[in-house]
Amino acid sequence: MNEKFISTAKKIKNKISSLRFDLYHKYSAIDSLKDVVAIKGKTDPKLIKLSNEYAIDVLGWKGYAPWLIVYSAFAETFKEGWIPDNYYGKIVIPKIQGDYGKLSFLKSITYKIFDTDVFPDIGYFANGLFYKNNFEIIQSIEIVDFLFKKSNKIVFKLDHSMQGLGVYFFEKDSFDIHKISSLGNGVFQEFIEQHAIFNEFMPSSVATIRITTVIDNQGEPSVRACFLRLGQKNDTHVNSVSDLGIPIDLKTGEFDAFGYDNYWGPMIKHPDTQVLFANKIIPQFDKCLSTALELQKSMPLVRCIGWDMIVDKNEKIKVMEWNGYDTDIKFSEATQGPCFKDLGWENLWKK
Repeated sequence: MNEKFISTAKKIKNKISSLRFDLYHKYSAIDSLKDVVAIKGKTDPKLIKLSNEYAIDVLGWKGYAPWLIVYSAFAETFKEGWIPDNYYGKIVIPKIQGDYGKLSFLKSITYKIFDTDVFPDIGYFANGLFYKNNFEIIQSIEIVDFLFKKSNKIVFKLDHSMQGLGVYFFEKDSFDIHKISSLGNGVFQEFIEQHAIFNEFMPSSVATIRITTVIDNQGEPSVRACFLRLGQKNDTHVNSVSDLGIPIDLKTGEFDAFGYDNYWGPMIKHPDTQVLFANKIIPQFDKCLSTALELQKSMPLVRCIGWDMIVDKNEKIKVMEWNGYDTDIKFSEATQGPCFKDLGWENLWKK
């Protein structure tokens, strides 16, 4: 009797969770479409029809159409192979990630998993103790000197932090161990001084190069998308509220001539510094790509990962974090997609 009750309760819980997910994406897509229409005008009915048909005939449910309509309205055409953001979250992630992707939420195990210095991790705070990146415990009297050994400024990121939330900056003179304890588990990272090209756009916050990689059914990694995220004048760091996205050419590392705000609004230059996006190239771009591919190959359990990295002032690659569960593909799909057309993801709902 208890087993039957528990089983029924789980089904109800999953049903409610699924419904909430569907409603969230439905209204998020509606809001995004309103933003796009305000810029580009009314969406061609033919594109809406194609989106609805593709959602039903190829992806198995009309509920995937809203994001396809957003992509179509933005691109002013329909492209077969697009993956709607909610299809990715509902169908693709459970099939190609499972729970392994959630490991990226736990900042303290990053160095143990990848064993590479491309991550600027200095140490961690977890469950009441401070650790070095090799998990050696740091004694109380050594904590401050150890964390600030190379710089008077460091960054602390909480576990489960995302979209720029849960990020804190600390300086040696004002560092408070008790403050960390009250915040919770997380990672201490070097404060990165970014390459001059990124400072041109916004010197007050470190830019983020997002590279999305996948592992196919033959176990081969590949790069599927890349865009640059820039902060604005009042930002201490890039966040999902005010960041700007600029598509990056995967072959050359060149910036697209247009960047976009969070309302899909196009711009040709940074609104604060007035620096143009056109004719700029990501420094050490080949190294950025090869770093992402090497890391993806070392983590085949998670088959689609978004790597947030930057090139520092010495032209070294710094991977600030990896996103293994919800890599948010909609910006890349709309601006550069279809990014995943040859992977057979459109058939995963049938399995």
